[in-house]
Amino acid sequence: MARSKEFDTALVLRKAMEVFGHYGYEGTSLPMLLEGLGIARQSLYDTYGTKRDLFVKAVKHYVNEKSSAVVAYLERPGSAKLAISEIFREVVATLQDEERRRECLILNSAIDRIPHDSEIEALFEQDRTRLEQAFEAALVRARDQGELRPGANVQALARYLYHARYALTQSAKLTKSPQDLEEIAAVALTVLDGV
Repeated sequence: MARSKEFDTALVLRKAMEVFGHYGYEGTSLPMLLEGLGIARQSLYDTYGTKRDLFVKAVKHYVNEKSSAVVAYLERPGSAKLAISEIFREVVATLQDEERRRECLILNSAIDRIPHDSEIEALFEQDRTRLEQAFEAALVRARDQGELRPGANVQALARYLYHARYALTQSAKLTKSPQDLEEIAAVALTVLDGV
């Protein structure tokens, strides 16, 4: 009879996001990872595979969780501009919270891996397409509701919003000031006022 796992696999994935987020993929040694996860080496291999396999699973979990939340915000009835503002507010709130920030910074590690890992590259390309389409659909709704001018280039705006959202995680590495992040997000959103 097979032994049941003595740990919560979803919790381990969350801890992996924190460890990789804090130290980066390259900076995370196997002993650091095992200590951060609180599991034995064989359990890691049996359940997740290699360090890289765990990293990919953690990134997929994180990206899917966050992107699903963004899509849900954008699909809600009501003001699309308000929904977009709330998305950026939530990103800033996450980056201001030390515990959630460690998870969020896994994106930096993952983005650094794109030139070296085709699976990570494909994951981000798929996510980019998904989110740009969701932003674009929300912006079309905003235009139809009179929140944007009729000639607004919603495709370019959607692309900009996708990249501006990710750029906040880079900004969080460069500043410890919560006010800086709030101001960066606020300025990024002014693009919606001019269209």
